Amino acid sequence: MMKDVKAALARYWGYESFLPLQKQAIDSVMQGRDSIVVLPTGGGKSLCFQAPAVLFPGLTIVVSPLIALMKDQVDALAECGIPAARIDSSLTTDERNDAWTRIRAKTLKLLYVAPERLVSENFLALMQQTELSFIAIDEAHCVSMWGHDFRPEYRQLGVLKDRFPKVPVAAYTATATAKVRADIGQQLHLNRPETIVGSFDRPNLVYRVHARTDRIRQTCQVLDRHKGESGIIYCIRRKDVEGLCAELNARGYKTAPYHAGMSAEGRKANQDAFITDKIDTIVATIAFGMGIDKPNVRYVVHTGMPKTLEHYQQESGRAGRDGLEAECCLFYSGGDFGVWKGLLRDMQPRAQQIAVEKLSEMYNYCTGGFCRHRTLLRYFGQDLEKADCAACDVCLGELDCMEDSLVIAQKILSCILRLGERYGGGYTALVLVGSRDQRIAENHHDALTTYGLLKDYPRHTVHDWIEQLVGQGCACKSGEYNVLTVTDRGRCVLKGLEKPRLLRPAQRPAREAKAVADSWQGVDRGLFEALRRLRAKLASEKSVPAYIVFGDKTLRDMARKRPSTAEGLLTINGVGETKRQQYGRTVLAAIRDYCTENSIEMDPQNR
Repeated sequence: MMKDVKAALARYWGYESFLPLQKQAIDSVMQGRDSIVVLPTGGGKSLCFQAPAVLFPGLTIVVSPLIALMKDQVDALAECGIPAARIDSSLTTDERNDAWTRIRAKTLKLLYVAPERLVSENFLALMQQTELSFIAIDEAHCVSMWGHDFRPEYRQLGVLKDRFPKVPVAAYTATATAKVRADIGQQLHLNRPETIVGSFDRPNLVYRVHARTDRIRQTCQVLDRHKGESGIIYCIRRKDVEGLCAELNARGYKTAPYHAGMSAEGRKANQDAFITDKIDTIVATIAFGMGIDKPNVRYVVHTGMPKTLEHYQQESGRAGRDGLEAECCLFYSGGDFGVWKGLLRDMQPRAQQIAVEKLSEMYNYCTGGFCRHRTLLRYFGQDLEKADCAACDVCLGELDCMEDSLVIAQKILSCILRLGERYGGGYTALVLVGSRDQRIAENHHDALTTYGLLKDYPRHTVHDWIEQLVGQGCACKSGEYNVLTVTDRGRCVLKGLEKPRLLRPAQRPAREAKAVADSWQGVDRGLFEALRRLRAKLASEKSVPAYIVFGDKTLRDMARKRPSTAEGLLTINGVGETKRQQYGRTVLAAIRDYCTENSIEMDPQNR
């Protein structure tokens, strides 16, 4: 059976091998077993149910939560020559009738539907008259109340095993702790499911975390590193989205807003503009993202701290879905903790307690100063198998650990005590740097022994160290104004019994992330840009997103191998028979013209 699957991979998708655990997940389906599959974003989950569907004799149902996600996948399958359709509220009557005609004629391989439609009695009755081979439930973490994006309608999907006991059901998600996985199996009534859990690590993502000092300037620095590339900027509040978007556009960047306060039409228009590359960047609240299957997002910026590590894993994971390098920058402030606590105020006491605990874990990630990849993995019960991830600000040497961390920490904690544990981090930092702020003089805090103890450092650096001490449990915040108090651990630091780690930006050049160096090796960047322009033209002619024609990974492989024949084109990652027939002549001509104009040889691997 796997031989047939490999042949299908090559024919339809142009892939020669499996990604980690894809083979195991596909094999489970082919043997008719129920399964729970947890693979990271970009780990090829979709292929785990699409490839078996091509080979099964009957119809495969795919449950998906959002129309945009269904449309993207159906369009991509059509480009690969695979008969697929969706039934949702956005279709006209004629389009829905066409889908049903194809189902009855048994010419359809995959049908995408929303959970509430699938469990309706009429739909279930119609499906019982159809030869069903397999049911795939995408974004399956929505089933669980313990997940980060619970959706009540997903809870009803347990009826599927009751109505179709002989049809294998598989649940797929990118983010699920052990508790969530157990709940998925129970709620879906799966029969002794095989659980397949891949590594949560995304080695192609370069994580960076900085204290937020100037949101506009810091955000622009990221955008300038990725000119002409697609990215997502997340904000905590709607007003932040609108303000940042307006400021960026005034500076010449191509962005659009997205949040729940907009009309459905406005959100859809901006999302479509992002997907079709009419704008480079979407500025959004967490309302944006799950329905996006755009693989060439090259950066994700958080201008505020997310409320959980699950959310951060999911949101940052929307970058680099094609496996190529991408940058994930998080700009945090101690005030973000207070903002989120305020937004969580209306929750039930137990739920609020859990939410605050998760918020604290997120804050510790920001301030802890340890390898970002390792910290995320440990949260999900895994560990990094190497000493250096080579893909975060800590491991790339972008941060320096202060040699005199203990002395600096003692000065900060002493200042908190001298201030009577009655002030917040911002004010404490002003005292430590010797500010001449009027409030300090009026309070006679310029007479304290700790006044000006850290005058040789910028105020924002000292404020960041205060946040790091809070994150390491040496101080804590309380009340509406986030007043600082020294903890028992902090008193141990004052006595020299414990030594915290305090970080600041490195004073030397950092090394390049391994993912960046590897992905561009051997690629002619000029040809890559020429092929990007050709792809945009082809996509515009077909009215589909550019990545559905060819992904960035495919273009880089073309610009690396520079094939001269149709046979050579089939060796390119992501070029199957259907795409070769559609675009082969045009692409080969473009490669040939570029190589001739620039005196570059074709087929260098054949030398």
